[in-house]
Order: sequence, then structure tokens, then C-alpha cells
Amino acid sequence: MAKPNPKATALDLPPADPLPEATQKYFDICDEKLGLIPNVLAAYSFDPEKLNAFAGLYNDLMLADSGLSKLEREMIAVAVSAVNKCFYCLAAHGQAVRQLSGDPILGEQMVMNYRVADLDARQRAMLDFSVKMTEESHRIEEADRQALRDVGFSDRDIWDIAAVASFFNMSNRMASAVDMQPNPEYHGQNR
Repeated sequence: MAKPNPKATALDLPPADPLPEATQKYFDICDEKLGLIPNVLAAYSFDPEKLNAFAGLYNDLMLADSGLSKLEREMIAVAVSAVNKCFYCLAAHGQAVRQLSGDPILGEQMVMNYRVADLDARQRAMLDFSVKMTEESHRIEEADRQALRDVGFSDRDIWDIAAVASFFNMSNRMASAVDMQPNPEYHGQNR
């Protein structure tokens, strides 16, 4: 039975004991599918309601049906996390880019500077928008949304781009504030 890492952050917030049955089942599924319980989930396990809220939003944004591929959503996570210098998300989502793309170089380029990656116009526009949201969201205007439409994104896709970028801006800040540490396994996977 998988147990969350009690030292996923610098805070002394041990996992709920016992974990609710549904939470333990979720952790067991993570352990079975991923070979680990992501430390971000372990970090929230002190309060199952907060964990459920976080996981519910994450799963909706990153896994639900969307005009954005899973890889594109992970690319947004990495581009935003690179601006915010979020160690946890760069390690975890950089690994996801390597896995989903089958390209370890792309994963590294995304972590360091997505602008050096060989991206198509659609991906470049998506990441430029996400980074502008991160650095200066108050400067987003209709021309920025139109640039996304011009490369084929629908208004629903624009919503999803903005939602993923917003979620990772929040998550990056939380991870940095509590010194969330990535699972060591992420560093060596898909290289």
C-alpha cells in the first residue's frame, strides 16, 4: 500500500492518518501507473479536502478532453514554470514533455528556453501567450487572442491555454513557498 512522502515540503504537515479510503486508492493508482506518488500530491495529503480540490482541477485541466493535446498542456506547464523558476514543476513536467514527445532534447529545451526548440507556429503562439500571461497578464489584449485564432486555436482552446497557464502560475508559487521537492525519479526518466 503506497504511502505519501511526509517530507515533500519544508513544512511539518504529516499526511492525514489514516488517509481516507478514496485518497489511499488514488495514491495506489498513482504508484501503480507512475511508479511513485507525486510529491505534489503528498504535500496536499495533510488535508484530503485540499488534495481533492487540487487533484480535481489538475485532472480536469491536464487530462480532460480539450483541443490541446496532453503534450501541449505539459509544454505550457514547463514554459510557465521556467519563467517562475519552479524547480518542482520543471523536474516533473519536463519529464512529462520528454515522455509524451519521445524527445529528451525537447524536454531540456523547454526547461531552459522554449524559444530554442523547433516548434510549429501553433505551439510557439500558445507558449508566447502563456509566457505573456505569466510575465505581464495585464498587457493581454485582443491582438494576443487573435494571434492564437490565426494559428488555428478556437476560443475554447484559448480558454484552456489560459486556464493551464493560470493553474501553473498558482502551483509554481505554492511549490516555491513551501520548498516542494520533486520526486528523485523524475530526473532520470525518459532521457
